[in-house]
Order: sequence, then structure tokens, then C-alpha cells
Amino acid sequence: MGGLATPLRCAHASSLLFATKPSLIQPRLASRFARLSLAINCVAQPESGASEGKRIVPSRVARPVLDINDKGEIYMKDVGGVASVEEGEVKRRAKPDSTRISVGVKKSSAVPRYSKAARRFYNETYRAESERLSKVLAAAGVASRRSSEEIIFAGRVKVNGKVCTVPQTPVNPLKDIIFLDGRSLPKKAPPKFYFALHKPKGYICSSAKDAPKPVLSLLEEYWKIWDKKNPGGVRPRLFTVGRLDVATSGLLLITNDGDFAQRVSHPSSGLTKEYIATVAERVTKRQLQLIAAGTKVQDVHVVPTEVEPLPVEAGDARQRIRIVVCEGRNREVRELVANAGLEVLGLKRVRIGGLTLSRKLGPGKYEALTEIQVNTVLNLQ
Repeated sequence: MGGLATPLRCAHASSLLFATKPSLIQPRLASRFARLSLAINCVAQPESGASEGKRIVPSRVARPVLDINDKGEIYMKDVGGVASVEEGEVKRRAKPDSTRISVGVKKSSAVPRYSKAARRFYNETYRAESERLSKVLAAAGVASRRSSEEIIFAGRVKVNGKVCTVPQTPVNPLKDIIFLDGRSLPKKAPPKFYFALHKPKGYICSSAKDAPKPVLSLLEEYWKIWDKKNPGGVRPRLFTVGRLDVATSGLLLITNDGDFAQRVSHPSSGLTKEYIATVAERVTKRQLQLIAAGTKVQDVHVVPTEVEPLPVEAGDARQRIRIVVCEGRNREVRELVANAGLEVLGLKRVRIGGLTLSRKLGPGKYEALTEIQVNTVLNLQ
């Protein structure tokens, strides 16, 4: 019996079991030893790897079949055979928690697998990391990163019941209670929305409710369809990515993804914006040089990336200038043109990053951006 407590070698497994006297084995285990020895005879092979003497295992004893690993150890294996009548009798007479004979039973070392819901709960509850308050607000779709900082400075945000005016304050959005204007910030981030809008003249980039002709009102048709598909759902809070002044038209991005807005609008991203400026007169070489030399905007000297005159149409005294900038400061292009002594009659933005304003998108029209288009904006495609 002591020899059976350790794994048996193939060459000696059959002889060891047959050498065991049945009189020394408990009656209720006699049937198991008989089937065990038969199974060994059926699957055991010589150490040389030859397969002589293999026999087919009868179905009545096929359930406790033994297997042999590369080291020559024998392991119990269940192949779902049919138990014999004698085996059923032995099981019915056996007491619970009775002594069992294990022949090198192999234990699984695999890590238990958990459901997606269990893993998500663990990650959100125990592995959530603290982030800057301004970044949390931006990720929740409150506003862009820069606008979120202004909201925090204004004292409109409370963290765990206390007013917080420091954007760099570390918070955990899943554990800390954050209030904005008296309303709790949702724990779960809302789905992300991305729109490309052809802004017409006369509209302003403001999300204020009392603002005259806000560009967000041009999306009202989309939200009517959205309300039908999501009855009772709360509309996400959208904002513009950067701004175009009231007299400027062209491509404007709208989203609720603060991180995306930060990457697009911040100068450190290196994303360029292309404008077409229409001036009242023909442009001279000297004036183009003045535009290319740059000027001071908001106490910062800015220089355009590219300046190029476009062909003049026959019989038209006006001329268009293609100007590409990287900073994207307020009224930057207008200040560059004015510094050259030119009067701007019209200004239109036609490109942001890698995304160009579609010709199919007329003034006041919009389109929801796909994931590919969003990556195109960031020059990731």
C-alpha cells in the first residue's frame, strides 16, 4: 500500500499491482484495484516507447483510465465510461470521506478564469488610479481640458463636499464624489460623440443657453432622432473643439471627449489648421513676406507654417491666400493678414490635422465622424 502513494513507473506498474495480495485489500476497494490493474495493462507501455501488448479497454471499466506523462508517471484519467454493476454496489456501500488510493493524481495549476463583469468590477473598484481633477472633468464630457480648468478656478466644482479650485488635485472618479454646479458627476463615462460641422457665418461657438445662434443648435435634428432611439436618456454635453469667431466659417469639430479636444487644440500636439483668407486686393510679394514673418497675438509672436497665394479668377479684384497655422490662437489668421496691411473680406477653415472639410458638407450641415476619421484628425491614419 505504501508503494502506491507515489507515482508508479510504467515498467513496474503492472507487476506491482498484480503482486498485491487481494486478502490485504479492504473488500470495498477490491473492485477498484482489479479495474486499476486492468487499466494499467491496457495503457502502460515499456520505457522504450514500444506499443506491444496494448489492449482495448472494456467500456465497463473505461471510466478510471490511467494516463502516462513524459516522465513515466501514471495519472488517473476520466474518459466517461459506463460503470459496472459491481462498481455501483461498491459505491453504494462506501461511506462518505472514505480512504481513497491516489496514483499520482495530477492537479491543475491553471489560473481560474472570471467573467467579464467580475474583472470589470475588480478593475473599477480596486485598481482605479487617481487622476487630475481637470482631466476627470474633461473625460466626463464636461468641457475641454482648458475650459475645465476655468470651471474649477471659478469654484463650481466640489470634491467630497468641499469646493476645489486646484485643477491638479488628484481624485478617483470611482470613489470620490464630484459635484459640478450642484449636480453629481456620473461614475460611468458617457459614450463618445464626434461631429464635423460646416459652420456658417453669424453663428458663435458657445454652449451658453442664452447665447444667440449657437453652433450647437445646428445639431438639433440629430438629437431628435437620438431621443427616439434612447427614450428617457440624458443627452451628452457637447462642446466645440476650439473656436471660430462669428465672421469665420468652415470646419468645426464638436465632441464630448475632453482628451480628444485637448489633443486637437493644444499647440503641443503639432496639429496644423488650414485657412483660406479672401482679401480685397491683389497681394504683393512684400505682403506675403510680412504674413510669413508672423506677428504678435496675445503677447506671443506667432509664425504661420505655410503661406501661399491662390490663383485669381478672371475679372475678380479679390484674391485668396492659403495660410496654415499651428498655434490656432484667437483671431490669429486675421491678425497675420492685417499685419500685412490687407483687409480680410472672408475667412474659412478647410482643414484640421488630417481631416479636410468635405465638399458635400454645405454650410450648416454636419456629419458624425467614424473612428477612422477621428484618427485621421490626429494624423494617426
